[in-house]
Amino acid sequence: MRVLIQRVSKARVTTPEGHCNSIVKGLLLFVGVEHADNSDDADWLASKIANLRIFNDGNGVMNKSVVEVAGNVMVISQFTLHARTKKGNRPSYMDAAPPEVSIPLYEYFIAQIEAIIGKKVATGIFGANMQVELINDGPVTIWIDSKQKY
Repeated sequence: MRVLIQRVSKARVTTPEGHCNSIVKGLLLFVGVEHADNSDDADWLASKIANLRIFNDGNGVMNKSVVEVAGNVMVISQFTLHARTKKGNRPSYMDAAPPEVSIPLYEYFIAQIEAIIGKKVATGIFGANMQVELINDGPVTIWIDSKQKY
């Protein structure tokens, strides 16, 4: 699993069908699932992300986690995180897992994050055309891949 983490002061997701969710002060997570990913990947990522010390303490040093600052989390599915761009100019998405694999793991990941932070996670609609607005705070943007744990 790959996650692009953005520390945000606010974020909002909408769909043409009227779905809308938003958060203030927290993390916006773009999540991509690969064929070989499983619940161990989701568990590791959920714990790692919830405990990343990327929020400022009283001295302005990134020393607090989203849990410690009582921040919010938004999770957006994004298969394009697994784009292969080595050959040609059209990305290949062959590494992205099909919906029958990725949807259950995406939902499991969300449940794990919710359990750790102790609050509901805002989401988009899996596989939908979404418009995501955000104000990146910092800016702080971090790339994390469960295949690179060690």
